Amino acid sequence: MDLRHLRYFLTVAEEMHFGRAALRLGISQPPLSQQIRALEEELGVRLFDRTSRRVRLTEAGRLFEPEARATLVQADRASQTARRAQRGEIGHLGLGFTASGPFVPQIASALYRFRQTYPQVELILREQGRDEQIENVRNHQLDIGLVRDFLPPVLPEDMVSHCLLTEDMLLALRDDHPLALRKEDPSITDLAGEPLVLYGAPNGAGFTEHFFAQCEAAGFVPRIAHEARSLATLLGLVSAGFGPTVIARSMARLHVDNVVNRRFTSPVTSSLWMIHHRTLSPPAEAFRATVLEDSPTR
Repeated sequence: MDLRHLRYFLTVAEEMHFGRAALRLGISQPPLSQQIRALEEELGVRLFDRTSRRVRLTEAGRLFEPEARATLVQADRASQTARRAQRGEIGHLGLGFTASGPFVPQIASALYRFRQTYPQVELILREQGRDEQIENVRNHQLDIGLVRDFLPPVLPEDMVSHCLLTEDMLLALRDDHPLALRKEDPSITDLAGEPLVLYGAPNGAGFTEHFFAQCEAAGFVPRIAHEARSLATLLGLVSAGFGPTVIARSMARLHVDNVVNRRFTSPVTSSLWMIHHRTLSPPAEAFRATVLEDSPTR
């Protein structure tokens, strides 16, 4: 059934006059009459009683009118839904991130602005390590991932990465640790023989590999005393004296009792990368654009 026929029918039903209805619709009267007859033939019923003096609805027409109006309302709603989905205003977005992701100002700002602009998009958030995010984006369990790595992450051919920022890594340690008490900033070689607390695999994939490589380049293999799966556990173990750890500068805003942060004499850096398929859903494309608005490496 042509929705145009329903609109024509409702206009005639409201005006009870073919001439006035045609004027409202911006067409001449003969084509309007033809369209109404075509609708009646399609339905197999007469919708209007017509005389030279008046037009009125038949009983079938009277019962058909509210159904036709509801059909148009639903059709308009469906059209609006489709257009809103295309603009990324509704739907869902699967977003993966490392523990440090929400502490990066650009990411926190982008999440806030996205939720304000697209309140009806369902955000599905997953805290995951680099390798897990890559796999979940690859198999479409996530739309976008935010991963830590020193170099561009190795991705399947149909995926791409964008470097959002590169920042220094800091040594987090108890405030009574010898490296915290001395005036000079620590170096990588100062960690030789020190018991360290680091993210375990898979959460630490990316940065941990690079950190190990820098330690080995300095002539030693890092001594891992404990591994943690969460940021809270990591810093809690540092505060409890189990050993120093290495964190992103963006996480230095966290206050943990008895823990201080020190810069390395030779900068140790880590980058935050946004990964996704080359073709994105409208909500994912909207989020990508929101993140890149504030990215210093844009």
